[in-house]
Parts: sequence; structure tokens; C-alpha cells
Amino acid sequence: MLRRNIMLTIVQSFALIASGILSLGIAAETDKRVYELRIYYAAEGKLEALHSRFRDHTVKLFEKHGIENIGYWVPVENPESQLIYFLAYPSRDARDASWKAFMADPDWQKAYKASEVNGKLVAKVETKFFQATDYSPAIKADAKGDRVFEMRTYTASPGNLKALESRFRDHTVKLFEKHGMTNIAYWTLMKDQADADNNLTYILAHKSRDSAKESFAAFGKDPDWTAARKGSEEKAGGSLTIPKGVKSVFMTATDYSPIR
Repeated sequence: MLRRNIMLTIVQSFALIASGILSLGIAAETDKRVYELRIYYAAEGKLEALHSRFRDHTVKLFEKHGIENIGYWVPVENPESQLIYFLAYPSRDARDASWKAFMADPDWQKAYKASEVNGKLVAKVETKFFQATDYSPAIKADAKGDRVFEMRTYTASPGNLKALESRFRDHTVKLFEKHGMTNIAYWTLMKDQADADNNLTYILAHKSRDSAKESFAAFGKDPDWTAARKGSEEKAGGSLTIPKGVKSVFMTATDYSPIR
């Protein structure tokens, strides 16, 4: 009887572990949301006023109209006065409907006009649409605070985006975690976007800039990474990214960001 109970406990434990792993996989695989990256370039001297408008009005009005706030950041080095943020929607049609309702909302129109009495707050806007990868962790609010974030953009060499994704899926994501980096989200551009056949964008979190440097140094020396990189590049016949095809921006979360 004792042996039977022990065996039952072991089986149940494995079932729970498997269930947990499966649920994590499903969380990523079934994330069908459309993600929008928006980069605002504040007019000269207007970045703090822009933050105030988001903090006091925009974020709440987005939620009111079915727009999901994911995260808001500013680059650590920010000579262009950027505000970088991600939103999520059930679909592109839902996105368009939500923005139409948001723009027509009297509360938004009032806040917008009041904030721009002394001039426009935004000089330029860039926007791109993404989808979550199947190896991305579940993308959700995680307000741990006191972290530095890193947005990394990879441009795959011709025909090698799938190979690059396979390397992340099978090796890189786990090795990042092994070396103290937190995987926040991984995206690829939607098919109707320019560069959709070669772009991978993701966000990591680190304890600090120094810890990021230490983590990447350890990651680069890891035998498992060395073997994975060598094997993937031998199979592809060369690097999976173009020369200078990896861009990194260190960011801090705003005080109104769901992810901090």
C-alpha cells in the first residue's frame, strides 16, 4: 500500500509539472492578440507634459475603449525625447474601432486641447504591428519595479528568420534565463508590415545595465550557446543576422507603465 501511494504521488507530481509546462506553452501559442508598437518623439521641452497627459488621461481612456496597455518606456539615453510603448488588441479591426471611439471621446478631446494650449506635445509618431511568437512568455503586467529593460531588434539574413526563431525557441530563451535575464516578450512583424520576413523584436529585463553586461558576457561564453550558434550557422551557411543586424535600446519604465 505504501509503495502504491508513493507511486501515485510521483505520477501526480509529474502530471502537475506537465500540466504547468503545457499551460505555459498554450499561453504563448494561443496569444492571438495584435500588438502595436508606438514611438512618440516629443516636441522640444514637451516630454514631461506628454507623460502627464498619458498618466492623467490617455492610459485610462485607452482602457475605456478596449485598448490594452502593455508597457511604456523611455530610453535610458534619450536625445530624441522618445516615449516607447506597446498596446494590444483582439484584432486589427478591433484596433481601428477602438481608436475611432477613443479619438471621438469628449474626455480625450478636452484633455488633448488643454494639454496643447502652449503647443503640440508630439513632433512625430512611428507605429508597427506585431504578433507574439510561440516561444514568448505570456505577455502581461509585471510591476516588479527597479529594473532596466532592453528592447532588442534583430534583422535576419535573407531567408533565415525561421532558423533564427528556431534557435531562440530551442536554445536562446532558456539560456537567457539561465544567465539572469528575464524574458518579457518576443514578437515578429505582422505579414503586411515592411520587413516582416526578417524582423524579430523582443524585450528583456535586467537588474541593471551592469548586470546586463555581465549576463551577456556569461551567455556568450556558455558552451551550450556556442554549440547552438555554431550548429545553426553551419546549417544556414552563415550568420543568421545581417552585419550590424542587432540593435539594442536600454529603457526605463514610466511610473504609469503596467510592466515595470
